[in-house]
Amino acid sequence: MTKLRVAGIGVIAVAALSLTACSGSDTASSGSSSSAPAPAPSSSMAAPSSSADQGASNGMTTNADVFGPACSQLPQGSAPGSLDSMGPQPVASAASTNPLLTKLVAAVKATNLVDTLNSQQAITVFAPADPAFAALGDAKFNELAGKPAELAPILQYHVVGKRYDAKGLAAAGSLESLNTAGGPLKIEGTGDNMTVNGAKILCGNIPTKNATVFVIDKVLTPGTNK
Repeated sequence: MTKLRVAGIGVIAVAALSLTACSGSDTASSGSSSSAPAPAPSSSMAAPSSSADQGASNGMTTNADVFGPACSQLPQGSAPGSLDSMGPQPVASAASTNPLLTKLVAAVKATNLVDTLNSQQAITVFAPADPAFAALGDAKFNELAGKPAELAPILQYHVVGKRYDAKGLAAAGSLESLNTAGGPLKIEGTGDNMTVNGAKILCGNIPTKNATVFVIDKVLTPGTNK
């Protein structure tokens, strides 16, 4: 998995990654054609027989897998920002259609990360909802948006270079983000009680074309969980 490399280090808790809301697909490689039995595909590549098996093997989810108190706030049907609308799109494009993710989208655009995020093959995104930026204030947010070298590492801290569903997160317990200098992301609890570095998951297991998204209620601050 190619990691994002964006100029700038240091980190300021501010804009975050994507409140995408609630909504990928790998196929198993075929075995050998020789007379000897073909080796079974690894768990990370085997084609799942159900959404539960799928999540366990490659972190991909379906609309039926989403959970959390804020999922009901997503647009319904095929409206922009709905699960049906976001699912076929790469993660940054999906987020740009969702009215709950305007701050995240502004941050991603300010750091020119749209194409970079969309080009990733399989990632996990922890996306702060717009209310998560309330403590920062518009003036400070706008200031940071004008400093992409400072903002980019914050956004990177909200992205993991592997795709996980909620069960996979719980099993891992601790994850490394694309901002490796920011320290680990600590996963605690399960289901509606799951948190990442203390931030509550408001709507999780949201599928997009190249990412599984977890909307959270706080902006994650790099360097606070070392």
